[in-house]
Amino acid sequence: MAKLNQIIAVEKGVKSKSHQDLTAAHHGLQKPALLSGIARTYQPKDEEGEQLPPESTRVQLQAEEVLRDTAATLTRLFDVTATKDWANCTAKADVTVDGRVLIAGVPVSYLLFLEKQLTDLNTFIRKLPVLDAAESWVRDPSTDAWKTEPVRTVRTKKVPRNHVKAEATEKHPAQVEVYYEDIPVGYWTTVKFSGALPAQRVNELLQRVEKLQQAVKFAREEANGVEVTDQRVGEAFFGYLFG
Repeated sequence: MAKLNQIIAVEKGVKSKSHQDLTAAHHGLQKPALLSGIARTYQPKDEEGEQLPPESTRVQLQAEEVLRDTAATLTRLFDVTATKDWANCTAKADVTVDGRVLIAGVPVSYLLFLEKQLTDLNTFIRKLPVLDAAESWVRDPSTDAWKTEPVRTVRTKKVPRNHVKAEATEKHPAQVEVYYEDIPVGYWTTVKFSGALPAQRVNELLQRVEKLQQAVKFAREEANGVEVTDQRVGEAFFGYLFG
């Protein structure tokens, strides 16, 4: 008895072949010359007239035969697909992580859905904002955010000063150069806040989503290993349609 994963493996090939055969049959039936034949003979008006050989063209394509061949090809596709879909109704498995069953008896179709969602979630988690590692962060309950320790910095103000380069004389005034000196006038106390996540938290989430991805994949493989009962629906279908 075949298993579901074996049916899934051959379904693509059967589908491709049936599509090619149906396309070829359709194109063939659109060529009137292949469906047409003729036979004619020539008889001169009198015995002394010119004798011409008979002419004939055989029918190269029989529409009924095309229908039979098409039915045979599509019957295989209908049967394989039916076998897969009937089996999918009963193929189930548990999603288990670290020995714990998270979801029991999950159908194959939902496992495929979970795989797609977990791929998207993996991408989402990898792009989560992470706290700047250059800072030291602590949780602040009052703002529900992360914050740094207060950092005190000096605020300065530029004050002009005069530098006498040359003293005044009877003939020349003093040469004075103006420069600016930074004078402390106060202090800034800065606390940074952030709504990002610690790197450890992001790494934990990544580990969890990857465990889930592996668990769902294992469950799908287990579900696809169920034995299937061959379904025979194509013969009845095409027996009615082309009968």
